Amino acid sequence: MSMYGRDPWGGPLEINAADSATDDDRSRNLQDLDRAALSRPLDETQQSWLLGPSEQKKKKKYVDLGCIIVSRKIFVWTVGTLVVSAVLAGLITLIVKTVPRHHHGKPPPDNYTLALHKALMFFNAQRSGKLPKHNNVSWRGNSCLRDGKSDPGTTMKDLVGGYYDAGDAIKFNFPASFAMTMLSWSVVEYSAKYEAAGELNHVKEIIKWGTDYLLKTFNNSADTIDNIAAQVGVGDTSGGSTTPNDHYCWMRPEDIDYPRPVYECHSCSDLAAEMAAALAAASIVFKDNKAYSQKLVHGARTVFQFARDQRGRYSAGGSDPALFYNSSSYWDEFVWGGAWLYYATGNSSYLQLATHPKLAKHAGAFWGGPDYGVLSWDNKLAGAQVLLSRLRLFLSPGYPYEEILRTFHNQTSIVMCSFLPVFTSFNRTKGGLIQLNHGRPQPLQYVVNAAFLAALYSDYLDAADTPGWYCGPNFYSTDVLREFAKTQMDYILGKNPRKMSFVVGFGNHYPKHVHHRGASIPKNKIRYNCKGGWKWRDSKKPNPNTLVGAMVAGPDKHDGFHDVRTNYNYTEPTLAGNAGLVAALVALSGDKSTGIDKNTIFSAVPPMFPTPPPPPAPWKP
Repeated sequence: MSMYGRDPWGGPLEINAADSATDDDRSRNLQDLDRAALSRPLDETQQSWLLGPSEQKKKKKYVDLGCIIVSRKIFVWTVGTLVVSAVLAGLITLIVKTVPRHHHGKPPPDNYTLALHKALMFFNAQRSGKLPKHNNVSWRGNSCLRDGKSDPGTTMKDLVGGYYDAGDAIKFNFPASFAMTMLSWSVVEYSAKYEAAGELNHVKEIIKWGTDYLLKTFNNSADTIDNIAAQVGVGDTSGGSTTPNDHYCWMRPEDIDYPRPVYECHSCSDLAAEMAAALAAASIVFKDNKAYSQKLVHGARTVFQFARDQRGRYSAGGSDPALFYNSSSYWDEFVWGGAWLYYATGNSSYLQLATHPKLAKHAGAFWGGPDYGVLSWDNKLAGAQVLLSRLRLFLSPGYPYEEILRTFHNQTSIVMCSFLPVFTSFNRTKGGLIQLNHGRPQPLQYVVNAAFLAALYSDYLDAADTPGWYCGPNFYSTDVLREFAKTQMDYILGKNPRKMSFVVGFGNHYPKHVHHRGASIPKNKIRYNCKGGWKWRDSKKPNPNTLVGAMVAGPDKHDGFHDVRTNYNYTEPTLAGNAGLVAALVALSGDKSTGIDKNTIFSAVPPMFPTPPPPPAPWKP
């Protein structure tokens, strides 16, 4: 074998000995070749290549343009300047045409975003107490500034503030707390969408107005309490009572002069646990305001402890709240409040309570029933199950919580299946509205809550890289859930047989006779007394003030709707209904790719598993 290696491309790597010509010989040979080439006659072009610039004729100093002879230098400068100017002008035109103008940059806002701006305004119109300067509802003013003081029997003397519940001037803590919990939940999940819509500060201000008031209804600086102010104002007109109150009288809240009793409760687990949920959820919304967030957490712990120590329903025994917001049980609020307190504090004792099998059983987590899966101001079970499924999807805490979390997750899947048109758990109207309350009046408050849960759960699955879920043997994509939410919200915003929007001020055709005292009486410096306002209640004319953003109670089971002020089953809006509306609208608004905020809700939750030990130090010989 040759001692020389081989060239990988095939030839030997050694220098070829046969070619012994020296460099000088080679260069001589080349010169001979050149001479041979030059012996042929060359054309003009070839000569110009070979001779090079030195032998070219000198450039002319002038250019003959036919009619005029100009200096070559001036000509070149002129033409050059014109060419450069033309190129620059072209470039500028191109930039102006292609760069988007600022006001055309964004696509027009979608209907859900447009409706969101309006839906939030409803809360400004419902404010009680001394209004902020920028409240933006021209026909509202300060009202009920003696709440608490005017009732000698109450221990809470300052109950100014908060929100009126609906078309009356009663402050019901139970549905108002639920409304604040729902708004806070929507902000925790979708703060980026609120930000994009320019409404983040507004919605936080709305929540704070509610939580500031809730903190006044009990001794929020104490660790243990024995009572809560559950309601301000009464509405019982049964038995033909003519005592002036918030239902018998038809007055602007600004003009109220009759006494407003305070209803206190000493065993009200449902109300206290719902208040705990509201304060705990809001503490996550305000986590950047440390002092306020801690105040909310402390208040939440206190009322939750009270809920557990003093068992009972706040609306027991035919009390005034039982007539309007009768709570069916407090077990669902225990699961719901426990889940929110766990997220707000990271204290696992709350998670142990929220996932206790006995509690889940009492709350009805393992059986159906006609209203199973319907989230409302009375029953939070469906919401609590979605909230705890979130924990399993993203943190998966394992033993000892896994079994019950898996059950909640499965139940959530079943609830989501029940929303789909292929299943017959709930009827639909001919126009397509799901009948979550089985044809009873005031359906929309339940529909918006379901739309929110469906859109939110579909975003959870997307964020967990899960394309869908099973209903029995069939697999459904997350898009199906979003589609359900959209069809229901589109119905509410006007895509229905009556071509009518059920949100006041949205679209061209919406209810004009909303059952609402403040909106139906003109602000004309005339003070109408208790019965004096009845003429406005019974008037056939549209309301003089537009209650922007109010979602009315809704149509009947035949898609029928009567725009009459005296029938509250059609035309009365509520705080709890509008909170669900806002939550559903923000979940569907803007760009789907924005999705949920995966981590903020877990900011107080410690790591589920101990951190692994550090790696060993590098080995040294």
